[in-house]
Amino acid sequence: MPIAFLNHIRVLDLSQFLPGPFATQMLADMGADVVKVEPPKGDPMRALDPVTNDRGRSPYHALVNAGKRVVTLDLKSDADKETFTDLIRAADVLMESYRPGVMERLGFGHETLRKLNPSLVHCALSGFGQNGPLRLTGGHDINYVAAAGQLGLTGSAVPHMAYPMVADYAGAMQSVVAILGALVGRGRTGQGAYLDVAMADSVLAWQSQALTALHRGNAPARGKSLLTGGAAFYGVYETADNKFVSLGAIETVFWENFCNAVGRPDLIERQSEPLPQTDLTHDVAAIFRTKDRDAWDDVFSDIDCCYHPVLDIDEVAAHPQNAARALIQPQAGSDAIAVLQPFWTDGEPPTARPPLREASASDIVKEWKRG
Repeated sequence: MPIAFLNHIRVLDLSQFLPGPFATQMLADMGADVVKVEPPKGDPMRALDPVTNDRGRSPYHALVNAGKRVVTLDLKSDADKETFTDLIRAADVLMESYRPGVMERLGFGHETLRKLNPSLVHCALSGFGQNGPLRLTGGHDINYVAAAGQLGLTGSAVPHMAYPMVADYAGAMQSVVAILGALVGRGRTGQGAYLDVAMADSVLAWQSQALTALHRGNAPARGKSLLTGGAAFYGVYETADNKFVSLGAIETVFWENFCNAVGRPDLIERQSEPLPQTDLTHDVAAIFRTKDRDAWDDVFSDIDCCYHPVLDIDEVAAHPQNAARALIQPQAGSDAIAVLQPFWTDGEPPTARPPLREASASDIVKEWKRG
């Protein structure tokens, strides 16, 4: 059965590309009625392949907007502005991802929205937020993680970008958390809220550990700290067949289990060597280069030491754990593979998302007015 946590919650989605649509898809997964409003030319994601950079018809728009209805409105047109106003009056949530000031120029700044619908939860998701010197600066995921310090701590000699995109998905998830909190608050007070969510802030929120370390004189650094590649017991290693494995044996018991399993109990006492553990890392790397990855899987199959092979993307769906969780499914209505909402409810896996549906804005206005 589909989840009905957010049944009767009406969401208007003005966002484009990935972060905002991913956020509203999470709301749709929980039962919200999400209506995506696109301009006459459509969301640019319809023609962008973010993997290959091909410019043509893309499956990714249908993928991230599955479970929603999509309408077309020109918010520079008086007639369509009136229709959008009717939708705002009946909506519970508005998600938009314009640069600061765009909603005001369209005639729908948050003060206007509040007058139209005092109970509306308005989430404005942007790169750097609605204030500050970078508020109007263009950017993408790589810029937001750079600003938050995450990129500077990732990699070895040179910072390494992450994929999937950290700030895009972090901003989406933070938006959902904020929206759900605002809806709970509205249930007590009847008042909506204006939520200013920045993708850069959403990654910065994870940096208190690193900033505290800096404050205490132990600034983390690429390739030198425990969780950034400086510890031999926490890292990625290449195997004899040029594949990779991960080792996360932070706790002593896990490190002991690892050392005994590879026949090197002499390494146990070296776990406490100062960071970066260059020599010990070299020794562990030499051990892993003696066998193929599959052979190491066999060695550690019943050893509790926080080991896991690094899966290539073509191995992910078939992995027994991922298969058991049943999240990876073909997306109906498109040539795409979906990953469903990442939680089970009452012992049941998530249900497949229905495909995106094109709809009439005027029909939705009538439907929402009927209640």
